[in-house]
Amino acid sequence: MSQRILVTYASRAGSTAEVAQAIGETLRGSTPTLPRTGGGVRRTEEVQVDVLPMQDIKDLSVYQAVVAGSAIRKSKWLPEAVQFMREHQGTLRHVPFAMFTVCITIAMSNTEQYRSVVRGWVAPMRELVRPLSEGLFAGMLDFSKLPVNWDTLMLRLTVALGIFPRGDRRDWTAVRAWAESLKPILQA
Repeated sequence: MSQRILVTYASRAGSTAEVAQAIGETLRGSTPTLPRTGGGVRRTEEVQVDVLPMQDIKDLSVYQAVVAGSAIRKSKWLPEAVQFMREHQGTLRHVPFAMFTVCITIAMSNTEQYRSVVRGWVAPMRELVRPLSEGLFAGMLDFSKLPVNWDTLMLRLTVALGIFPRGDRRDWTAVRAWAESLKPILQA
């Protein structure tokens, strides 16, 4: 039997979308099943993984597991991610569910302190639906992909002062390792 998993995301500049794609690719990898009692042949479970933006999701009934993630803006998940979690919390509580957050703050020096801060920012989502696993990943800060507004100007200032990191800080090994750890949880 084929299992269908949804990896869904909210992204502004594309960094979180790329993390979601990497998670989806990892989950699509073949999953060997244990031999049946009394012997038998090892076989590989077929897993279908859809990677879609949250605003495109209307119905979760076709999925046996869900991974949801968002970028952080102004110390919280993006509005469409919050809306997705609120609208689908009833369903998400009854399927294997994991969530991930992508935030450049995690790339700052004294990483563990900032990971704790980001966990706090994500607490409202965790209260809506308790995930079986949670991934926190550093993101990417590319000013060419951000709108020119007051927030971006303030962010540029913090980077210029050396307070905030710039560039692509995503750790693809960590992203794929976390996705690999989800396989037994989501495909149970």
